[in-house]
Amino acid sequence: MTETELGAFLRAHREAVPPATVGLPAGNRRRTPGLRRAELATLAGVSVDYLTRLEQGRDRSPSAQVLAALADTLGLSRDERIHLHRLAKTPGSSPCAAAATTRARTVRPTVQTLLNHLEPTPALVTNPPGDLLAWTAGFTRLAGPTGLLDTQPPNLIRYAFTDPRAPHTHPDWDTIARERAATLRAAAALGDPHAALLAEELTITTGPRFRDRFESPATLPARTGIERWTHPDVGELRLAYESLQLPDPDEQQLIVYLASDEATTAALDHLNNHHTATSTTPPGHDPRTPR
Repeated sequence: MTETELGAFLRAHREAVPPATVGLPAGNRRRTPGLRRAELATLAGVSVDYLTRLEQGRDRSPSAQVLAALADTLGLSRDERIHLHRLAKTPGSSPCAAAATTRARTVRPTVQTLLNHLEPTPALVTNPPGDLLAWTAGFTRLAGPTGLLDTQPPNLIRYAFTDPRAPHTHPDWDTIARERAATLRAAAALGDPHAALLAEELTITTGPRFRDRFESPATLPARTGIERWTHPDVGELRLAYESLQLPDPDEQQLIVYLASDEATTAALDHLNNHHTATSTTPPGHDPRTPR
C-alpha cells in the first residue's frame, strides 16, 4: 500500500457524498465536491485533526470504532467497508519488496470441476492482478477470436490497455478500462506485489492512458453488471456478469457471463452449435490448441 492509499480512499468517498444526503445545505461557495473534512469529522464523531492525519497518511492505525463511524457516515457498501478495514490493516511496506512471492497459477480440482459443469457458459477464474487461471470452452469461443487469450498467461488488465483490438472488443472501452484499473489498484493497495509490478509496467508502457485511470479516485470495481462485447463472428453481445470470490488464500475470483437479451442468447447458441465441444481448458493448456 502506498503511504496515502487509506487516505485516498477516505477522501474519494468523502468528496462523493452530496451534503444534502446527510442533512447539510449544498451552498454556493463550496470549493470541493461532497463533504468538507470538518463536516465528515463532526458527523463521524472524530476530530478534524485526526481525520486530516488519516487522509494525509500520517496515522495508519485507526480503531475499528473509528472506521465503523466513518463508513456509516460515508454510506459505504459492504464491499467498501471490508476494503476500508483491510486498507487499515495492510502493512506500510512497499508491495514491490515482496515481489518474489509465489502466486498460484492453478485452481483447485473442485474449482476445475465447477467450471466443467458450467459448460457451455463463458466462465473464467482470475487472480487479483487479472491473470486468467482457468476458463471454460464457452469462454474460449467468446474471447479467443478477440485476441484476449493470445498471451501466456492471458491477463484481462494488460489486454485492455495494450492490445489494439481491445477498444473494438469492448465498445464501452472507457468503462472497461476504468474498471480494470480499479481492480488493479485495489489489489496493489492491499500489498499484492504482482499487482504493483503490473501497474508499474503499464504506467511505463502506456503512460497516461493507464496512469490517469489508475490514479483516479479510489473506488472498487463492480462485482456485477453488463458488458458489451463485439465478436468477429456474431457481432455485438450484451453479457451480464457475476463475480464470485472463491475461498482461496490467493483470492481467486470466478466470473460468469450470461446473455442479457434474446439476441445475445441466439448469438451464444450459434457459437456453441458451430464449434466442436471441448473440455474446460486446464491451467497451462493453450486454448488455441485443440485437445
